[in-house]
Amino acid sequence: MATSSKSKPAPLAPDTQVGGYRIVRKVASGGFGVVYLALSPDGQKVALKEYLPASLVERGPGESSPVVPPDKLALYRLGLKSFFEEGRSLAQISHPSVVSVLNFFRENDTVYMVMNYLEGASLQEFVITARELKRKKIFRESTIRSLFDDILQGLRVVHQHKMLHLDIKPANVFITDDNKPILIDFGAAREVLNQQDKRFRPMYTPGFAAPEMYKREGAFGPWTDIYAVGACIYACMTGYPPYEAPQRLEKDRLQAQLAKLRGVYSDNLIEIVEWCMALDSMARPQSVFNLQRELGAENARRYTNLTMGEKLRLHIDELVNDTKSHVQKVRDVTRFGAPVQAVQSPAPDQGKPAARGRN
Repeated sequence: MATSSKSKPAPLAPDTQVGGYRIVRKVASGGFGVVYLALSPDGQKVALKEYLPASLVERGPGESSPVVPPDKLALYRLGLKSFFEEGRSLAQISHPSVVSVLNFFRENDTVYMVMNYLEGASLQEFVITARELKRKKIFRESTIRSLFDDILQGLRVVHQHKMLHLDIKPANVFITDDNKPILIDFGAAREVLNQQDKRFRPMYTPGFAAPEMYKREGAFGPWTDIYAVGACIYACMTGYPPYEAPQRLEKDRLQAQLAKLRGVYSDNLIEIVEWCMALDSMARPQSVFNLQRELGAENARRYTNLTMGEKLRLHIDELVNDTKSHVQKVRDVTRFGAPVQAVQSPAPDQGKPAARGRN
């Protein structure tokens, strides 16, 4: 029997007025909300973010207020409260590396957050473009250190305000046209719903979410964001996201992947990524300040090249892992009655960057 998938709630139509702002068009949408380009009363471009969790509400074209089924109302209100509090907290933060919240208000039985409209591109877009050039280095080490020094300065202020980002990834680091990195699209309010109700689909980004985010009662802290920062640095070094945390818990290949970068990037930068991405949260830097101090250290950088024996072992390990993966896929397919010849050779696990999203 065919099952019909639930349609997403409709975005507000162009020219809709909400809180004195005029909607121009939808910019992005996700499972948690919609972002619009809008005009302020004085005609300035702003980004207007609407709380609209797709799994909890319905809204037809031309309508303004979402319809919430009675059995989902408590969860909807919990997320709405968290979203509103996030807006209030962000409005108190003034830092060039953190998205500016200009206003936040309730209307249409939901909440809206007004932010600066940014011109530029995400770090993810820069990584993909650099990767396609097929150079030995995706980004120069000096670029990586400078970029993440700016990001960490902003993140440190966020943590000082008793907030966590909880969705740091290249798609959520926006590089403006004047080359300033800005943290956008905080995920803390989403995580409230993730932790409260199993029906709400978690929005972890594979490779960038720390292991504790996969646990129902995981202990979050600055170390959770720091794991994601390490994963972003990894992506800037390799052009791809790292293996996701559950895979690493089964068999951790991070050290082997980073070993391939020896001689390309300094031993210190490689060690920083390993430190940030430790599976044990207590083994990571416990504060942004600790990470900043190491990333900005002026020590002479050492570059250690792989020996021929180490290169050979890495190559053999890759062949073994690819063979095991292929055999497992054959078993999985034949178990469900599909012909064996239909199985294609598996692509590397990091063949694609994480999906872009601005919820």
